[in-house]
Amino acid sequence: MKTRRLPVREKPLSRPGEHAGSSIFKNVKLGKNCVLESPVVVGKPPRGKTDGELETVLGDNCVVRSFTTIYAGTRIGDGLQTGHGALIREGNVIGNGCSIGTNAVLEFDNRIGNFVRIHSGAFLEMATVEDHVFIGPNVVFTDDPHPMGCPRYKECAGGATVKKYARIGANSTILPGVVIGKNSLVGAGSVVVKDVEEGTVVAGSPAKVLCKVSELKCRKGFFERPYVWEPYEKK
Repeated sequence: MKTRRLPVREKPLSRPGEHAGSSIFKNVKLGKNCVLESPVVVGKPPRGKTDGELETVLGDNCVVRSFTTIYAGTRIGDGLQTGHGALIREGNVIGNGCSIGTNAVLEFDNRIGNFVRIHSGAFLEMATVEDHVFIGPNVVFTDDPHPMGCPRYKECAGGATVKKYARIGANSTILPGVVIGKNSLVGAGSVVVKDVEEGTVVAGSPAKVLCKVSELKCRKGFFERPYVWEPYEKK
């Protein structure tokens, strides 16, 4: 895989195709030491917008792996890592130190905090995700209670909210407007239809409370209990 390390520039890159098969649109601002693995698309204007009309910002030390597409109108902090083929649509705000996995899809208007890991194949739209959240592979966030065609669905339930330190297991589905509490744990394959209280473990379809996170046991006995390591011990 050929990797190109781009120099720091005072002005946005201006010509699509300037970087070995990649398309870098106008009004893209890259921080220091960003790596774009060709081919990628950065700053693509969304429907109804022209090239350069919306600013696209990536902070320092970002690594955007091949076949990733980032639309214009997105702001990303330092240290982003994408897998191959990730899609980040317009209107996303992503903090520092985040990972967006292979073939993950961030539709429009997500708010992602710092040090969030979104695993391969996940799908998010209008979601709010706070710091240090883990989202497992193929987790799906929904935002429309009555698809499709409701002209006011954005004003209805909206996307889900995931509070700090929460973890969501693989292949779970999160319904519109649900709030997943701080330091909670959603078991793999769950369908979350209502709010999850802080510090609880839920699982199943529909997801039901099993116990407290503090009551979990380490299967191998390596630790007194899971999550006695950083960053959870500093929450």
